[in-house]
Amino acid sequence: MKVIFNIEYQTIWGQILYLTGSPDTLGNFDENKAVPMRYNGNGRWTYEMEISQDDIPFEYRYLVKEYDNVINREWGDNRTLYPENKTRHCLVYDHWNEQPEDKSFYSSAFVDGIFSRNNTHELKPYPVKTLTLKVWAPTILPDQVVAIVDRSSGWDVTNPKILDDSAYPLWTISIPVENITFPYEYKFVILKKSDNTLIGWETGDNRTVNISLLADNECVVISGMHLHNPLPGWKGTGVAIPVFSLRTEQSLGIGDFVDLRKMVDWAAETGMRIIQILPVNDTTMTHTWVDSYPYNANSIFALHPNYLRVEEIGTLKDTDAMQRYEELKKELNALSEIDYERVSLAKEAYIKAIFSETGKETLESEAFKTFFAANKEWLIPYAAFCCLRDRYGTPDFTQWKEHSTYDKAGIQQFCAPGNIWYDDIARTYYVQYHLARQLKETRDYAHKKGVVLKGDIPIGISRHSADAWSHTTLFHMDSQAGAPPDAFSVMGQNWGFPTYNWPVMEKDNYTWWKARFRKMAEYFDAYRIDHILGFFRIWQIPEYSVQGLMGHFNPALPYTLEEMQSYGFYFSPYRHARPYIRPYMLGEIFGQYADEVMQKYLVREHDGSYTLLPEVNTQRKIEQLMEQEPDETRRTTIRNGLFALVADVLFLEDPQRKNHWHPRISAQYTYGYKALSDYEKWCFNRLYDEFFYKRHDEFWKQEALKKLPPLISSTRMLVCGEDLGMIPHCVPEVMHKLQILSLEIQRMPKEANHNFADTWHYPYLSVCTTSTHDMSTLRAWWEENREQTQQFYNHVLHLQGEAPTYCEPWICEKIIDMQLESPSMWVILPLQDWLSTDGTIRRQNPQEERINIPANSRHYWRYRMHLTLEELLNKKSFNQMIKRKIRYFNR
Repeated sequence: MKVIFNIEYQTIWGQILYLTGSPDTLGNFDENKAVPMRYNGNGRWTYEMEISQDDIPFEYRYLVKEYDNVINREWGDNRTLYPENKTRHCLVYDHWNEQPEDKSFYSSAFVDGIFSRNNTHELKPYPVKTLTLKVWAPTILPDQVVAIVDRSSGWDVTNPKILDDSAYPLWTISIPVENITFPYEYKFVILKKSDNTLIGWETGDNRTVNISLLADNECVVISGMHLHNPLPGWKGTGVAIPVFSLRTEQSLGIGDFVDLRKMVDWAAETGMRIIQILPVNDTTMTHTWVDSYPYNANSIFALHPNYLRVEEIGTLKDTDAMQRYEELKKELNALSEIDYERVSLAKEAYIKAIFSETGKETLESEAFKTFFAANKEWLIPYAAFCCLRDRYGTPDFTQWKEHSTYDKAGIQQFCAPGNIWYDDIARTYYVQYHLARQLKETRDYAHKKGVVLKGDIPIGISRHSADAWSHTTLFHMDSQAGAPPDAFSVMGQNWGFPTYNWPVMEKDNYTWWKARFRKMAEYFDAYRIDHILGFFRIWQIPEYSVQGLMGHFNPALPYTLEEMQSYGFYFSPYRHARPYIRPYMLGEIFGQYADEVMQKYLVREHDGSYTLLPEVNTQRKIEQLMEQEPDETRRTTIRNGLFALVADVLFLEDPQRKNHWHPRISAQYTYGYKALSDYEKWCFNRLYDEFFYKRHDEFWKQEALKKLPPLISSTRMLVCGEDLGMIPHCVPEVMHKLQILSLEIQRMPKEANHNFADTWHYPYLSVCTTSTHDMSTLRAWWEENREQTQQFYNHVLHLQGEAPTYCEPWICEKIIDMQLESPSMWVILPLQDWLSTDGTIRRQNPQEERINIPANSRHYWRYRMHLTLEELLNKKSFNQMIKRKIRYFNR
């Protein structure tokens, strides 16, 4: 069979279009073996090849090289060609696949979930003497079809040619050429599936095909077209709730993956399409409530044992033990908040008992063996980590003696059957197998109801994790990730995570990151990139600092001395890069403890200023020293005061480049800044503003464009970014270019000098919400700041008079309507805010609805629903109200 490829693509001198594919003649997708096409002028390229029937069907794609270097590749999946066996000549006319404007709808969230056709994706050959048309149309709803109406029929829509959607979102039709008059002029239309009622004609000019009549053994294929959908952009609605917060009648005091199915039922009942959750990875470090923090995982791959529905594995043979478990379950499930430690102990005890009964059978099953083979690269180190953590009584692997440095061969031997610790290792495998199975079954259950799950990828990993232990070179273990000061924390945030060694990660094309994303894709169809700014730059804090104030952006372009002088600022390391402590400061900072601090912690210099003694010259040293102070008031005052002295600098030296300096964030609030002359302040402000708001824009843009494309293209999940905080100008541009959905929150405006965001002007590619897990809920926020509430009441809600003291249901409903009316593709609201619209359902005290307080690094994550999902499903009038509202706003 001869195949003749034709495609139009405009190049410049030195650029050549190449073809690569699954047959050996096309290089088997080895880009070094791709075949060059022939240029015929006017942007037209062709390639002819003979191919055996044994190689059909086959896949292929196009790429562009310049002097043997690949400079451009097509977007999307490989193309498929499938002429039937008796074909002698197949003429292919392709369109280059650029990233489409509706890229989001090619994600698994829509293809496998919301718009799923439940197709088998069975390939069908193209008959000879036919014109086969292939068009991408992902935004067609399940109750709609794509059809062709042509000029030869007088544009008669009552007798359309309906395309086949078995390879959705690709639609295909093979039309016998004997039924066509060339040139063939046609348009795609959208019809109602049930009765072929016309819904809309595609926009744009008529399409035309002009070919010669085909011989009996020839076929023509035209592919790479995109339907121009005339209908308004699709919009959807969802709910955000952590898995641990779910409550059903079968919960063990905490939500689990099976409970999530009840939330799917509620979402489907109310017309919602997506459920957003927090990270579900294992965070077990200390076996205490401190492990409730979901962003401090001990593995980015492992799922948390607390989310396992243990009874679904099997019922304990010991009836007394089973009865005790049922009684404990009832007791824990009655609690208003999660008792993390008791829940963990109860599940661990059950798992040990059921493993002793069914473990061997499970580990010998084919299903488990398949799971283990697919996951052993991370599962073995993780199981060893858990075993060694408990054996040594700490997750800090630097204290594990001979195991402090990861040795792959040694760990495989440690985890081998027959080892003294093998039962513990095998039980870990067993738990992860069942967790994965339950979560996948929940995902499939959601798909059947047209609902998808949205996961969360934390920006950081724990420094005490299996990942940091087994891949130490990928991280800067001597630094900490965090966030600069913002509305959440005036001192900045220090998350304690090591920062990423991006240059090392780049060498193997981000293999670790891709594996992380692909693991997520096994469970989720959409995900939120926590702190997406970290892919542009991260806020890096030295290991010896406690507060985020002492951090700097990495990567960055710190100033040289010459550059600072060009701004008129004459830099002195003695005055500007270390605390320059004057006597008057001490009284203001320490009050009654000023003399004591002066005597115990400071050294007087010849000019009358003071410097800190070596034992208190870092915040980490101060923190450790003051832990011994029993008087809480004295301890807090002196500790915070010494913290402030350490941070009282205008510049921080770059840890990698000597004599390169970063302006300290919020330096204008320091004593050092106040001591500057007016002219020095003016010069400093100029270089400060340039540094934080202009200098890095193109630099950070290129950093993100280097990292994000290979990562987000490694899966088919819908990508959303959490782009809050101190946002560089390049961030919206990059997110728009890559079609990553932004996060929009009305009370956190991204426009300067605005108190509230304008919901009417949100971008379509965005997720709109009222609050996040790091914020107070709608009702609690209303009570936090009376002045702000009044302004919102008068100028945003456009209501006259004094604002009510409490956020009454009708106000909550009005605020939620504003979100639903926004142009955003998604409105995903916390469950608490959905419930706030009904005074008979919502929680009495809004302060009990808070999930996390970012300023408190020791926050206990224990929020639970105050009613069961079964009860919520029975609130028929409330659920119908939400469903009507979602329909009214065309979501």
